[in-house]
Amino acid sequence: MLLRSNNFMVKNIAIFASGTGTNAKKIIEYFSGRTDIKVNFVVSNKEAAPVLNMAQSFGIETLIINRAYFYKSEDILQELNQKGIDFIVLAGFLWLIPDYLVNAYTNQMINIHPALLPKYGGKGMYGMNVHRAVKLAGEKESGISIHYVNAKYDEGNIIFQAACSLDESDSPETIAQKVRTLEHQHFAPIIESLITRR
Repeated sequence: MLLRSNNFMVKNIAIFASGTGTNAKKIIEYFSGRTDIKVNFVVSNKEAAPVLNMAQSFGIETLIINRAYFYKSEDILQELNQKGIDFIVLAGFLWLIPDYLVNAYTNQMINIHPALLPKYGGKGMYGMNVHRAVKLAGEKESGISIHYVNAKYDEGNIIFQAACSLDESDSPETIAQKVRTLEHQHFAPIIESLITRR
């Protein structure tokens, strides 16, 4: 049983990310200065991930994990508990979440996917892989899906979706830009709504 945050007036968020952290930065900025919700931990599976330096620039503690630590122990739960983490946000985190962590944070861990699920989800469908597939299929729209995390890639219950229209002239890169705009517009407010309504 996790203790969560000791101060019930403050809800602490941990962000898991594998890359540059553009969504993580927007979330950190969104909650900056808040006394009721704050990001106080960033976890990455890549030692050189730019998200780590970005988080540290905001004074946020970071942790680098490897596969043995994540999949062969449950030590991450102790770390999260010590920091009073109430809510986990996956923002470009590419590893499948193990059962023990899913169970500990049932309906308290969400992911954002750069497509309109159930289309273009599953293992290997991340980043530009998704946008190339959308372009190849000739889709007229794409978008984002924010969903709860379960033990399978991109199959948790969908919380929110937003769509953008696509033109025939759109490249995978311009599709990515359109989708990123939606991510930055909606992700942090959805996190806020989920936490404040609890």
